[in-house]
Amino acid sequence: MGYILDGYMLEFCDCNVLCPCWIGEDPDNGSCQGTLAWHIERGTIDGVDVSGRTYSALAILPGNVFSGNWKLLGIIDDGATDEQFTAIANAFTGKLGGPLADMSQLIGEVVGVERRPVTIDVVEGTGTLKIGELVDAEMEAYQGHFGRATNLQDTPSATHPGAPAFIAKSKHYVRNTSRYGIPDVNLHGRNAVQAIVHFEG
Repeated sequence: MGYILDGYMLEFCDCNVLCPCWIGEDPDNGSCQGTLAWHIERGTIDGVDVSGRTYSALAILPGNVFSGNWKLLGIIDDGATDEQFTAIANAFTGKLGGPLADMSQLIGEVVGVERRPVTIDVVEGTGTLKIGELVDAEMEAYQGHFGRATNLQDTPSATHPGAPAFIAKSKHYVRNTSRYGIPDVNLHGRNAVQAIVHFEG
């Protein structure tokens, strides 16, 4: 039955603003300590309604984003039912084909997929993300001359034409993942992005 998902993705990482991954260049520090969270505002996976659910990837990218070999811990918000959890895990680990399977080919190792409480409050690149005891982060969008949040469109990472990615800077980005073999992070003033996404497969 496949999937149709609409929502947005949040990104925090240790690169300077803007993370070079957005145009396919190498990360500033040689590797990238990224936390990604896909919040599904509306969507179904194999007939299961997953609206309101969030999948997060707490990851290290050892080089260029498109070179793959990412290592990550997957997190599904603890509001998901068992049926939703299975559907989301299957989709984001590539088992259901489509664009999410293409993205999953970049992953070298998934150390686990777990449940955590997830709180997201972000509008056009400004707001907060909390993932249990693992992540506490806040972003603030850059503002353009016309009183609107600065955004990119049609980047190599865009999921559909014209989809905006709001460019922000982290007010803080704390990640506690060393016990999973993924480095801890405690930074501020680095890259943060909110991107509108659409996946259909």
